This record gives sequence, structure tokens and C-alpha cells, in this order.
Amino acid sequence: MTAPQSPAEVRAVLEALHRPCYVIGPPDDIRLTHEGPTAARPLLACAPPLPAERLGAPGFRAHHGVTAAYLAGAMAVGIASVDLVCALSRAGYLASFGAAGLTPDRLDDALAALRRYLGDGPYACNLIHSPTAPRLERHCVDLCLRHGVRCVEASAFVQLTPDLLRYRLSGLRQDRGGAVLCAHRLIAKVSRPETARLFLRPAPAAMVAELVRAGHIDAEQAALADRVPVADDITVEADSGGHTDRRPLTVILPLIAALRDDLAMPGRPPVRIGAAGGLGTPYAVAAAFAAGADYVVTGSVNQASVEAGTSAEVKLLLAEAGPTDVAMAPAADLFEQGGTVQVLTRGTRFAQHAGYLHRLYRDHDGLDALPAHHVRRLERSVLGRPVNEVWEETAAYLRARAPQELGRAEGDAKHRMALVFRWYLATASRRAVRGETEHTAHWQIWCGPAMGAFNAWTAGTPLSRPEHRHAATVATSLLHGAAFLTRVHTLRVNGVTLPAEATRCRPPHVPLPHTRPQAPAVPTASRSPRT
Repeated sequence: MTAPQSPAEVRAVLEALHRPCYVIGPPDDIRLTHEGPTAARPLLACAPPLPAERLGAPGFRAHHGVTAAYLAGAMAVGIASVDLVCALSRAGYLASFGAAGLTPDRLDDALAALRRYLGDGPYACNLIHSPTAPRLERHCVDLCLRHGVRCVEASAFVQLTPDLLRYRLSGLRQDRGGAVLCAHRLIAKVSRPETARLFLRPAPAAMVAELVRAGHIDAEQAALADRVPVADDITVEADSGGHTDRRPLTVILPLIAALRDDLAMPGRPPVRIGAAGGLGTPYAVAAAFAAGADYVVTGSVNQASVEAGTSAEVKLLLAEAGPTDVAMAPAADLFEQGGTVQVLTRGTRFAQHAGYLHRLYRDHDGLDALPAHHVRRLERSVLGRPVNEVWEETAAYLRARAPQELGRAEGDAKHRMALVFRWYLATASRRAVRGETEHTAHWQIWCGPAMGAFNAWTAGTPLSRPEHRHAATVATSLLHGAAFLTRVHTLRVNGVTLPAEATRCRPPHVPLPHTRPQAPAVPTASRSPRT
């Protein structure tokens, strides 16, 4: 069946997402209309109303108090800033503050600001697993509890930890009907089924008992722990920016969704499964929902938004990136283990420099074992200063914050070399956030291919410019487009052939900032501090 109407007429019917789309006959003269069938024009196919807010699981929206099944994931060192979280929350979306890499004082200030400006509004705080520095994890949980943070996005956990469970279980209580209520919501980000399994089950009894002995939870909460899974939601992360296993979403999402169904707890709502990684266009978002995602999570596309806590220079580079302008590079926190992060390659040589450092670490036993020509290259082209100066700065940092690491380095030359190289990796991300243009070649900018896909989709429109990319506008554009494409697909699988021009998904018209209604701005003092 082919619609003889003009593409503009077909598109107008399809884009009215709040109204049904009827395909009426006869078959040799079909029409798309919002009006119902008649005797003369019988019904041939139908796509029901599909406002963008209806995509995904209603349970996600109800549980988190938002209007759409959408989460803006955390970006470390406050790139997912107080401004970004507030802007999305006020627009009815959930966003996670980028707590990783911030000092406890700076995180304290940011969470105080979120509580002050959002009150009971929806938002989350990232809790990143820190196996080499567990006190950082402990400080984050302490601050989340102190400031009444009701939702935590847990990332990089390969095992459950006492502090993670302390947050989750200390919020358990029982209502009058005997149902278990979880005051502390937990969203876990995973990329492996074996990790998902940890969050789909109740907390291990031995760890629960230890929390009781330590006075972190009471006996009633311990008894309730066996009746709830560790997480309310599990985000399946595919090919994303930063830390990523680069797993195809269509492979890993169904596996973890099936595992969720196998481990479902009687009497409890099922754990919701979200999709993350590669979601930079409505096509990708629609595909994620079609694959069974209960909600979607965006990352890289938000880093170029007006509200993101990074420099204007970085945002411009991101807005010019293509889908292939990314590469894997050694990660600061997992340098010795060979862990990697996905970063932007456009406008920076960080990936090459970081790869060179890891090759030196792999092939030599310590800084003193490096050949002279490597030392010269290292100091001139990468570190930008003498190796000894970098070590003195690193040692001073460790002396104040991790003296055990300093002791180990003094007796292990290879570990000392790793710490010096990790100084470069950590400094590179901060230089980018600050916009230190004299160090552009060394900027570490976490980014996935979704950024380039978003740029290609928005080319030639106002959204191609960073100054027009408000985080809430990006979210609305992606979801509206995904709903439009879902309606198109519904008709196609029912045998309706539509003109290509009518079904091409374009960014909606975005009013320029001076004409766009704005939510009350977050005062400058509330903005997340930059490192």
C-alpha cells in the first residue's frame, strides 16, 4: 500500500504524535488521516497516539517522579554539573551529578546546592567504585546520606561493597500493608551479565550482618534486605565515552533483560533495564526502546550542552566531531591493569601520548631504566616538565591523601613510574575542563561515537551550535524524534509504503535562546566547582 498524498501532508499527520494515525482505503487510494474509517474508506492500518513521554516503562517515570523514561548519565569531575542536573530536573527529566573525581569538600558544596535548588525534585548522584581508594566511596555515601540524596547511580562496580549497600539498605522500611519501601533508589550501570546478577539479587547475608554489627543499619532493615534486589534499575552500557567495554547494545541488552526475568523476585516489581552507549540520534533511541529498554541514558551528547561543566573550547571541539573521531586510551584509574577509556581525537593528541606512556610502562622496570632519548621525549613532548618535578608533586599529593601508595612507590620503581604517568592522565582531563588552551594537545575529553552521530543529525540546524544545545532541548529532540520514527515503523510493518521525504527524522525547530522560555537560572554560586 502506497500513500498518494504529498510528503508534506503525510508528514503532518505522522508528526501529530498525540493523535492517532489512520490509514484508510480503498487500497488503490489510501490516505493518512486523524479521522476514523468510514464505510467508503475502510481501515487498512493504524498507529496509535504516541507522545514522546509514553516511550519506555511507565514504572520508571512513576518511580523517579519524571515525565519521560530518560536519564542523563553522570560525567565525572562535575561535567554533569549542578546546572545541567537542575535544568533537566526542571524539565521533567532525571540526571545524575558527576561526583567522580571531586574532592569531598567540592562534592559537599554541589550536593548542598542541588538540595537547595531542587528540593524534592528528581535528581541522582553518581557513586563510582574506587577499589584502590575506598575512602572516596565512603565519603560520597556519607555526603549523599547527609544531604538526603534519594537516588544514586552506581558505576564501575564489579563487586558489591559495604558502602554501596549501606546507602541502599539504610533506606528500607515497611509500610502498613507489609510492603517494603526503598527510600534510597539505586541505578546500577553494568556491561556484563555477571555484574548485573549482583544487582538483581538481594544483598548477601554476610555483608548485611556486617552492616548491622557496624551500626549502619538496624535489625529491621536487615530483615527487609532479603526481600528486595540491590538495584531498582540496571543500565546496560554499550559503546560509550569514557570507561566502556564497547559491547554492541543489541547483544548485551537482551541477555541482561533475560537474566532479569530469570531472577525476578516474587511480589516485587521487575528491575527495569535501561540502555546506554551510542544513543546520539532518535534512530538510536528508537532502536533501544524497540530492543526492550525500559529507559534510555545519554552521555556524550550532554557534554557539549550549554549547562555542562566543561570549557567552551571543549564544547566547540565536541560539536565539530565526527563518529570516527574517537579512540581508546589508557585510563588513569586502571593504568596498571591495562584499563582504557574512549576519548576524542579531534584537536588533541592525548590518545597518542597516553598510549606512548603505557608502552613505556610495559617495556621498562622504572623511570631510572628509561633510555635517555625516551626521557627527553617524555619531558619535552608529554609531561612538559622534568620527571623529578612531576614525582615531587605526585608524592606531595599522596603524602596528604594516600600515604600507603607513597610507601609502596618508594619500594617499587615500576609502581612509581605508573604514578607519574597517571599524573599526566589525570591532569589532562582537568586541563580540558578548565580550557587551558596552551595544553590543547594534551586534553583528555571522554567521548563516544554518539557525539559524531548527533552532530551529523543536527548539521545545518540551530542545534549544530553549542550555544543552542540546552540539555533539556537535546533530550526533548531525541525523544520526540524516536516517537516519530516508532510511528513510522508501526505503519511499515503493517505494509504501508511511505514517501522517504515524509519519514526522514529532522531536528525540531529550536527557538534561539533569547526567545526560548527559560526556567529560573541556577545562581552562579551553585555551579559545580571545577577541578
